[in-house]
Parts: sequence; C-alpha cells; structure tokens
Amino acid sequence: MAAQIKTRERIVQASLELFNAQGERNVTTNHIAAHLSMSPGNLYYHFRNKQAIIAELFTQYETRVDAVLRVPEGRAMTVEDKTFYLEALLAAMWQFRFMHRDLEHLLEADPELAAHYRHFSQRCLSHATAIYQGFVDAGILRMTAAQIEALTLNSWIIMTSWVRFLCTTRGDPGDLSEEQLRRGIYQILALEGGYLALEAQAAVEALYRKLYVPLEQLLQG
Repeated sequence: MAAQIKTRERIVQASLELFNAQGERNVTTNHIAAHLSMSPGNLYYHFRNKQAIIAELFTQYETRVDAVLRVPEGRAMTVEDKTFYLEALLAAMWQFRFMHRDLEHLLEADPELAAHYRHFSQRCLSHATAIYQGFVDAGILRMTAAQIEALTLNSWIIMTSWVRFLCTTRGDPGDLSEEQLRRGIYQILALEGGYLALEAQAAVEALYRKLYVPLEQLLQG
C-alpha cells in the first residue's frame, strides 16, 4: 500500500511539473508515464485518465487556497495579515500556474470539475469579502459594502486571469517567472490604494515596493 501511495504521489507531482512547463493541453498520460519511466498501464492503475490527475491537482490547489482565505480568530486584522495573504496567494498561483493558464479549457473538458470550481469560486469570493471587511473593521481600509464587493470581484478577476495575460503577451508558458506572477499580486494590492487609511499607508507602501515589477520586464520575451 505504501508503495502504491508513493507512486500515486510521483504521478501527481510529475504531472504538475509537466503541465506547468508545457501547458496541460500539450501533455498526455503517455508523456507523464514516459517522464516517470513507467508503463502507461501502471499510470492507469492509479488514475483512469488525465482528467482524474487534474482533479487531484485541483483538490490540492483548492485545499491550499481555502487554508489561506481565513479571517484570524480572536483578534483584529493587521497589515502583516495583508502580507501573509498576498504572499500565500502568490505561492499558490506559482505552484499551480497551469491551472490559471488553461482554466477555461479544463472546465469545458470536465463538467464535474466545472461544477466543483463554481462552488470553490463562490466560497473564495465570500471569504475574500470577509477578509476585506476585517481590514475595514481594523481601520486599515475605509470602504463601503458596495466598494468591498467591487474590490473583491476585481481582485478575483486579476488573480484568475493574470497567468493567461502573461502567456498571451509573452507566448511561452514555460518561460514565466515567479517575479512576473508577483506583479499580478501587486495589481491586486494597487486596487486598494484609494481606500487606505492614512495610518496604514507607510506599511503598505513597503509592500508596494516589494511586489512591484516594471511593465517592460513583464513584456520582454
């Protein structure tokens, strides 16, 4: 049993590496099996098809994001929480970047995954709304309920489309860097600029400087 679990984990990890480097559409189960020096039959023993591997990877991604998007219990939010959220989301985007690049194709190919993703996105929007409200309650942001809703939606749109933006402007999914994804997180932070409380501006400015990547660096091939 332990050997089976280990093989299953190797398949998942290899698939993630290949999907990230080459794009999910360009990788077949035969490619994955060859990369691992195993027979296709051995791979199919653990996963019936590529969609099953993708579903496993999505579950890992979903679990990771769900663990991040939580309001801390028993205390007020701080600017340090903002750093945590942004850096944790950046790490998740980088680790599962193929999913952001090929999202529409993945959901069209698997109706069950599409239904799962809809619930996931609704949950993320709900949690993000609560987080922004927490920053308002802590006096870090000054926003109305309507502004929180708009900021939540805009942040979600940037987060889920940033990798595709980079790929369409640069062309090669395997050529992306974590630094280029960092600029996407900066874009989310920049949306909040007009709502920052005066007393939080100095700390958030430090975050701006940490996350900023020049536009010409994003677009150069």
